[in-house]
Amino acid sequence: MSAETRPSPAAERLGLRETLLRSTRLSLAQLEEAVRRKAETGERLTDAIVELGFLNEEELHKALGEQLGLEVRSSLSPEDVEEELVKRVPIGFAKGAGLLPLGRTEADAICVAISDPFDTASLDDLRLLFDGADIETVLASHRAIMGTINQVYDRGSDSISDIVETASDDFESLASEISAEPQDLLDSADEAPIIRLVDSLLQQAVKERASDVHIEPFEKDIRVRFRVDDILYEPVSPLPKALMPSIVSRIKILGGLNIAEKRLPQDGRIRLKIAGRDYDVRLSTVPVSFGERVVMRLLPRTTEMLDLARLGFDDQLLGTWERLIARPNGIVLVTGPTGSGKTTTLYAALSRINNSTRNIITIDDPVEINLPGTGQIEVNPKIGLTFASALRSVLRQDPNVVLVGEIRDLETAEIAIQASLTGHLVFSTLHTNDAPGAITRMVDMGVEAYLVASSLVAVLAQRLVRKLCTDCREAYEPSAEELAEIGVRAKSALTLYRAVGCPRCHDTGYRGRTGIFELMVVNDELRALVTQNVDAKLIKRKAVELGMRTLRVDGAHNVIQGLTTIEEVLRATEEEGVVAEV
Repeated sequence: MSAETRPSPAAERLGLRETLLRSTRLSLAQLEEAVRRKAETGERLTDAIVELGFLNEEELHKALGEQLGLEVRSSLSPEDVEEELVKRVPIGFAKGAGLLPLGRTEADAICVAISDPFDTASLDDLRLLFDGADIETVLASHRAIMGTINQVYDRGSDSISDIVETASDDFESLASEISAEPQDLLDSADEAPIIRLVDSLLQQAVKERASDVHIEPFEKDIRVRFRVDDILYEPVSPLPKALMPSIVSRIKILGGLNIAEKRLPQDGRIRLKIAGRDYDVRLSTVPVSFGERVVMRLLPRTTEMLDLARLGFDDQLLGTWERLIARPNGIVLVTGPTGSGKTTTLYAALSRINNSTRNIITIDDPVEINLPGTGQIEVNPKIGLTFASALRSVLRQDPNVVLVGEIRDLETAEIAIQASLTGHLVFSTLHTNDAPGAITRMVDMGVEAYLVASSLVAVLAQRLVRKLCTDCREAYEPSAEELAEIGVRAKSALTLYRAVGCPRCHDTGYRGRTGIFELMVVNDELRALVTQNVDAKLIKRKAVELGMRTLRVDGAHNVIQGLTTIEEVLRATEEEGVVAEV
């Protein structure tokens, strides 16, 4: 640390704790609680303060920057980092110290981003790595530094194609051995090229935001496919067929499956840490004509996506939804087909209302998202732990909020309704095409219409549509016929966007997904219709009269805002006969 950027003697005497008490709204009691958490978990004091919600990272670093006279970086990117400097710093040291060298200054000092400016020992160690060079520090959040470290160090890692190319001799040798005579699968799975190949496959899947990895054996080769934004594509050329037994064995070992059993389907789970993030990988193998087919679903163990504003809610819808999920009782349902984001939306709702004053318990099959501060139960029908039996027991745990992964039968529906009528807020999902259809589905299960009317608070139907790649989207003026397809009547000319395709979006024209929603709030007028046991079409017509925006209309608003295309909305929604004037 150079003289210009070293904390002043007064600041050093004050130390981190005194600086925070003097320069932020942090109270002494909060600091003491953060110190206790630091002692229990071993995390940094600053991280403990942020995790406990006493200060956010911006407040923390702004205060430290002003007090210590240091520049504060709100964000970092790989472009900020000189690759030659990074090569001299081991990734383990960089992550452990929470620092990252960025580049050289005009005075030939090393500019370093650090999250804890009082960690002078790590800066002294870094100076030794750079032969005694002066160190100048800038402040950045621990999360920003860790994310950039993962991206920067990943630039030098081998891709799947690189491994296949550089290790071709090893693969040929391994393939010939496999072809020549049977081999202990444990031995073949431990071959270094196979380990590197499987590891690189998972790393590339994470880098490209894949939700699923498919490994499929055919007569002469192996096809690898990633599912990105609900579309499958091949990230690499087909692999040699002789490697399939070793690849499958390696994956089975990671998932704790029986590598000797090839005739029956198997399911397993892998816990991985990739690029600094924890993942649950759901593993499924099934026997097919030319071997075993493997599918891995990647589930990040993070709450970063549990932000309602990032899911696609507009301001008006978000405000209504937040009022609904803050209610003390009633049933709130989310509907849609498999893979439409229902679970993410429900957990985002729980995350928003999750605090120490509420007892929240979830029942899932399986638990896909870990939410700290809640009790999460995974059903197991083999031992009699069903949704209904778990829900019945949970109600004796004094819950305020209960999430039931899915209402599948009459018993679960009736217990959920009784829970909502006795002072509990119940979240759950149903598989219906739209929001009004949830009411008729509940009645079809055998629930009395008056019970549905009295307990149901709201139903949210949703779909996921792909977002246009902002690097290559192309503006155009749509025809009246195109707008009519999505139920839009334009009073003046509109500018929409179409998908084109570029390397960043794998030539699809789309990158990422967003939700489109249909929120039906059950008021007295709708309750009167429900008790009359009318069909879903009549309920929907009344809900639209009362201001409900349908799925296709919400999708049309996303099209007009340039987020997606007409084709995506038509793919995800059904014709509704509702016209919106814009």
